[in-house]
Amino acid sequence: MRQPAPWPCSRSRTPLHRKGGERDDEITADNRSGSEWLTVEEVCAELKISPRTFYRWRAQGTGPRSKRIARGGVRVRRSWLDEWLDEPERGIA
Repeated sequence: MRQPAPWPCSRSRTPLHRKGGERDDEITADNRSGSEWLTVEEVCAELKISPRTFYRWRAQGTGPRSKRIARGGVRVRRSWLDEWLDEPERGIA
């Protein structure tokens, strides 16, 4: 009896991988631990600021830690935002 041939594109079709190399279990674990990735719009809505203010803070290095992702997007981890909010005021306005 012959063994079935392995899936020829197992690397690109495996359900454990997504864009950016994150696995489904990592993404789920991040969401449970509070380390979800927030968009700039979500951060701005929570802080009640404009995107322009966020990007100005980012350029000055006074805003929450953020990371540039593919296609020019920027994301902020929930834990980074929480850390930044817990820091003493540094005259960010």
